[in-house]
Amino acid sequence: MSKKTIAVLKGGRSLERNISLKSGARVEKALREMGYSVEGIDVDASLVKRLKELKPDAAFIAMHGRSGEDGTVQELMDILGIPYTGSDVLPSINCMDKVLSKHIFMENGVPTPPFFAFNRDAFQELGAVDTMPIIGDDLGFPIVVKPAAQGSALGIRFAHTGSELPAALISAFSFDNKVLLEKYVKGKELAVSILGKEPRALPVVEVRPKTDFFDFESRYTMGKADYLAPAEIPDDVAAQASELSLRVFKTLGCSGFGRVDIMLGEDGSLQVLEINTIPGFTETSLLPMAANATGISFNELVEEILLCALEG
Repeated sequence: MSKKTIAVLKGGRSLERNISLKSGARVEKALREMGYSVEGIDVDASLVKRLKELKPDAAFIAMHGRSGEDGTVQELMDILGIPYTGSDVLPSINCMDKVLSKHIFMENGVPTPPFFAFNRDAFQELGAVDTMPIIGDDLGFPIVVKPAAQGSALGIRFAHTGSELPAALISAFSFDNKVLLEKYVKGKELAVSILGKEPRALPVVEVRPKTDFFDFESRYTMGKADYLAPAEIPDDVAAQASELSLRVFKTLGCSGFGRVDIMLGEDGSLQVLEINTIPGFTETSLLPMAANATGISFNELVEEILLCALEG
């Protein structure tokens, strides 16, 4: 049987470019070790031309953030008739936009922290700044302020008082045109990775930041957070988190793989924060950690994700 040719799409121009390059490099190495013919592509304006020349059997999308996770590159693959890893266009669009996905959660009875959201025009043209006291009273402090369509904990700020809200909003608006203000849930940070053609939940991973909050630096700097895989939580809570994550994954129409981020509140409640359709493949990424906890090697993880695309 001839070797399958796989294009690994990585990099791009999003703010998560460097993480994507690391993810892509690990995926390329794994695929080569398993005997695939691999072409790594640092995505730019030549992407379509290169893919038309290469004619790969499939594209492994290791792009994070804009153009990679938001349905853009998926639409191009559909036009070119190239099978690709991960979710289709619509789930990618819905999951990339945290505000949109939270509305879908609420519509489908998925527990998620209370929130408000604004786009830049609301502040520049409609006087939304004057709603800040109402929001503070409604959500209580601290409030988590984050860009609506960024991953990897990019741009997240925590406003502990009303006077800190404007600076947090300005910071978040520097990353995106739409900003989410969310009630902070104190408790344990859990990540549930979903894998497979018939989706199944991998062991729950618990993230323990060594700072007060889990930000970009905590996520991608060795030693800034501890990870427990599996999480140190009761079996029944782990089962509930897994069941909830699978429900979210299916409700949003995702496929192949993904990761659902959940807060386990001090009152025992589970609150879904977001779902990531292309979680990382780096040394500190949670999906490979969860796979390893159940005896799946990195190479096996990569191949299972690829086979979901190849087998349709």
